[in-house]
Amino acid sequence: MGIADQELIKRRPWVKFYDVDTPAEIRYPKFAVQDMLRNTATMFPDKVAIWFYGNEITFWELYNTVNRFAQALLALGVKKGDRVGIMLPNSPQFVIAFQAVLTVGGIVVNMNPMYTVDEMKSIADTTDPVMIIGYDGIIDNLKAFSEIRPTTHVVVTRLADYIPGAGVSSAADLGLKPEWHHFADLLAKTESCIRPRIDIDPVKEPAVIQFTGGTTGSPKGATLSHYNLVAAIHATYYWGRTLIGRIPESQRNVLSIIPYCHVYGQGNCMGYGILAAATQIILPRFEIDEVMDTIAKFDKIVYFPAVPTMLNAIVNHPRAAELEIGRRITFVGSGAAPCPPDLVNKLLDMNVYYQEGYGMSETTAQATSGPPMALKKFGSVGVPYPDVDLKIINPDTGEELPRGEVGEIVMTSPYVMMGYWNNPEETAKQLKDGWIYTGDLAYMDEDGFVFLVDRSKDLVIAGGYNIYPVEVDGVIAGHPKVYDVMCVGIPDEYRGETLKAFIVPKPGETISEEEIVAYCKEKLAPYKVPKLIEFRPEVPRTPTGKALRRILRDEELAKKAQK
Repeated sequence: MGIADQELIKRRPWVKFYDVDTPAEIRYPKFAVQDMLRNTATMFPDKVAIWFYGNEITFWELYNTVNRFAQALLALGVKKGDRVGIMLPNSPQFVIAFQAVLTVGGIVVNMNPMYTVDEMKSIADTTDPVMIIGYDGIIDNLKAFSEIRPTTHVVVTRLADYIPGAGVSSAADLGLKPEWHHFADLLAKTESCIRPRIDIDPVKEPAVIQFTGGTTGSPKGATLSHYNLVAAIHATYYWGRTLIGRIPESQRNVLSIIPYCHVYGQGNCMGYGILAAATQIILPRFEIDEVMDTIAKFDKIVYFPAVPTMLNAIVNHPRAAELEIGRRITFVGSGAAPCPPDLVNKLLDMNVYYQEGYGMSETTAQATSGPPMALKKFGSVGVPYPDVDLKIINPDTGEELPRGEVGEIVMTSPYVMMGYWNNPEETAKQLKDGWIYTGDLAYMDEDGFVFLVDRSKDLVIAGGYNIYPVEVDGVIAGHPKVYDVMCVGIPDEYRGETLKAFIVPKPGETISEEEIVAYCKEKLAPYKVPKLIEFRPEVPRTPTGKALRRILRDEELAKKAQK
């Protein structure tokens, strides 16, 4: 072992536990995100890039379609640096739009298709997008949004346009406004599939704005450079290379259900699929019977990035034994929420290779993960990825803590964001000299394995979706009958966590749960609407008014323990 290797292990002792083919350091290519598609299309032109309800698109076809759509965007006036909102479920259209926007030098603004008009407006006010690309399922919201921002181009597609036998829709079929653009028409009317020549500095120029909530409840756009994304995707590829690298490219695929509008799905499904020359088996939603039917169509699914809710539904499905899940699914990654021990044991009993990881939008979804084939420790989110320097510090003093002591996770790596879009104040709070101060509490054991203890920002992850209680507090507080409110996440066997709202009515007022739910549905995406509601005379706060959510969580845990 050379001196350089000794110094590396001294600084990052956890590399000793990497799989045999996982490098301790990676030379990440400094090119734009869309170059990965060009490279793979050139090397594996006839390999199927996308499978969507039986429709197969090769890498060469995908690459040419992306370039054609990029030419269409240029013709509409989209230029380098323009923000373009993509508000689509997982679909071929999402992949095409995402790659095309980057190809013209635009910046993708990821927008969950479940957003309400108010949420769309909030993100648009922050990023000023020149275009929104949506689909037929959200026409009403797009129309309402276009009344608020009439200068923003709107492009609409129909998901079924890429399903065999469904035919191709027209603008008239979808009831589009005269000034809107139809996705299929733009492609049909654009002849050139020559890739536009746009110079991009991958280190200095943004590729994606990924929104994440903050302690203030206002949305923050984590700005990710091309280099951030390229590095994170390459790290994902190399992390599983010992296992998946032994499988020929012709047989590689990735089950893509995690939303592409989230940085996890964007990198570990779409990005990984393109870099690894793997077929993306795309489903726009997690509907368990549809998922099981899809699994049954493939002899082997090599990689399945997931969340515990999905895995729990699959391993407990009546068809799980019949389909021999362990024979069909090689490697499962789990993130966004803790994986219960019973679920982990079921996966292992089925002979499914498994890893659990931790990351944030601000770190391009990558921070730590369990080595796929090497040492694992139950309850841990694994060890830091290649090129990650990670410390546990005292959040009050900034001092690095000894192994085993709980403190705040801080890290630096090529995956750490550029900053928050147009938000220097929040950027300065969380990003210091290249180190991201996560606000998440954890400890690291003597081997470098990380164990999460709490999320100090009170983030709730329910069914894989991020919910920020302060945001929901703010909405419920606007109800005319509400005096005070405090939302917390409580453990849920199926969803990981679920959101419960503790509400104090105004004196003399009576409110029903149904009123609150109906009010929230008007202003929040469905996954943010509290599943549980309790009315009480007060909620716990400090003398200065700070929410003491921990007290409410502890009460709920105590109730659960007594049952």
